[in-house]
Amino acid sequence: MVALSVILFPPLLIAFLLVMERVEEPLRRPAGPREVSEFLDTATPGEVDTLATSGIRRALNRWRRRRRNRGATANPPMV
Repeated sequence: MVALSVILFPPLLIAFLLVMERVEEPLRRPAGPREVSEFLDTATPGEVDTLATSGIRRALNRWRRRRRNRGATANPPMV
């Protein structure tokens, strides 16, 4: 049983690191000037408050999440 753990641990660790790399990639992407100006034009008061208290990164994450959710519910599938 110990030998199996020793054999499986490195590949599982590498697989976990590769998955986490994909998760972290969008978080490292800086906001472009066009995205920031669109945020300032369409932000809700709550998102502007997040900008003031927590910074641009957290405010943009909240704004992107709202836009993504709105896009999913704004165009329901035609039956």
